[in-house]
Amino acid sequence: MSDAFRNNARAALIAQLTERGTFAGELSASALSTATAAVAFALAANATGNPDHQRLAERARAWIAAHQNSDGGWGDTIDSPTNISTTTLCWSALGFGDGDAGVVQRAEAWLSAACGDLSPASVARAIRARYGKDHTFSTPILVTCAISGRLGEGGWRFVPALPFELAAAPHSWFKALNLRMVSYALPALIAVGQARHFHHPSWNPLRALTRRRTLGILERIQPASGGFLEAAPLTSFVAMSLLSMGMHDHGVVKRGLDFLADTARGDGSWPIDTNLEVWTTTLAVNALGSSPGDGTRAWLGAQQYTEVHPYTHADPGGWAWTDLPGGVPDADDTSGALLALHKLDPDAGPAAARGITWLLDLQNRDGGIPTFCRGWGKLPFDQSCPDITAHALRAWRTWSEAVPGLRRRIDAATHKAIRYLERTQREDGAWIPLWFGNQAAPKEENPLYGTTRVLLAGDMLPRDVRDRAMSWLLRAQHQGGGFGGAPGVPPCIEETALAIEALSTEARAREPQLQKALAWLADATDNGTRFPASPIGLYFAKLWYSERLYPIIFTVSALERVQCPT
Repeated sequence: MSDAFRNNARAALIAQLTERGTFAGELSASALSTATAAVAFALAANATGNPDHQRLAERARAWIAAHQNSDGGWGDTIDSPTNISTTTLCWSALGFGDGDAGVVQRAEAWLSAACGDLSPASVARAIRARYGKDHTFSTPILVTCAISGRLGEGGWRFVPALPFELAAAPHSWFKALNLRMVSYALPALIAVGQARHFHHPSWNPLRALTRRRTLGILERIQPASGGFLEAAPLTSFVAMSLLSMGMHDHGVVKRGLDFLADTARGDGSWPIDTNLEVWTTTLAVNALGSSPGDGTRAWLGAQQYTEVHPYTHADPGGWAWTDLPGGVPDADDTSGALLALHKLDPDAGPAAARGITWLLDLQNRDGGIPTFCRGWGKLPFDQSCPDITAHALRAWRTWSEAVPGLRRRIDAATHKAIRYLERTQREDGAWIPLWFGNQAAPKEENPLYGTTRVLLAGDMLPRDVRDRAMSWLLRAQHQGGGFGGAPGVPPCIEETALAIEALSTEARAREPQLQKALAWLADATDNGTRFPASPIGLYFAKLWYSERLYPIIFTVSALERVQCPT
């Protein structure tokens, strides 16, 4: 590895530093986000005649039309293959305009082939089939179809009812019954559920009786920014649902539309979320080994939650992915923040103790660490994840000497977590992550991401577990030196960098393979000067995204690990 390669990559990352000491990044434009926002603004413009809303809807539809895939559909990013969810939403959004008929015809041809035909029953059946028993995303998609008229007369009967009356129950019930993940679905549960009940009432008398109360809850849990989870799709689903009920003057709608207007991009599109600034900042600090900015330590410390979260009721002590009010504390960001905090301020014991305790309290019965909340592993919110579990292991070990009062709990949790990783390792040696994937891999999984992240736990893992994982990783390497998300999958910068970092944990034994990977990465990045991003990130409901900083950060992290393996 040349010094120029490493220095160029570091310089490219440091150039992304903001004045306040953060690494903000930029998420890819999302056709799905843009479609849902287009519908919300079209409904608002129809209700009020607001020219700004009309303009935003028109620009969004123009962006959608300009970014149609050659097969007639849309994927989540402009680099994604067509999928039925995004195509259905874009088709629904285009129903509010009178633009290029050819765009609509091509979309309908793709959907007709995917669904069997374009009848409301076939479209609804195809959407429900994609998500199975989980109605948290299929129902909002079908609500969008019904609102736009794509399900025809009486189309609301194809929309599953959602039990929004559950939101009226005391939150303590969710905690007592291990149903805390319900909190994360509340905005859609309330708004989408109420829209369906309004247009196609059910027999359940509780729904009529709890309508006003649950609307009040929706208003109370809306973040100050107006954006639920800082997510354009979720906020749009809430706004369009209430707008379809004639509630254009409701505060939730007004604040939601303001959020969408504030986060619209100049080209007419929206990202899947506003930003990942906490996540990208901690990744950058951990990659560089420090921060070149004076304000990073204070900023990162200020992002730790010191009170119970007002929306999800998560305990204090964790970090979210963003500094914005729609964020929610999660395990991966908390572990990343703890590791970065140790690099920035090894004496920050009290803050670290709060973060460590938060992670310890999150551990599931199976020993793994979930993303947001403990539970039964039935939804992404509460499923234990191998890569997130390994991340927590690293955070616990890093701070264990500085938090002696927690050492016994850390030791017990570490033992359980390692047993979990042993049980979840596949027979071929790999682990599967939850929030990262590869569009070209079998089942769209990314075992390379999962395996490389777990391998960073190093000697905390049993020798035989590491050997199987490393053998899998070496089998995944292409002849040319690069790595993709799984064996045989085309290589990319992010995944090759992740593999190099993992190989560097045992560099001497893997020197030939490591050097081939470094040569591939140097060539792919023009010696550390060019970093095209690939959509390997997965958002809620398995929505794809790319992040502009991922290839830069992962490359720097890999090269620094090669330079100093321990």
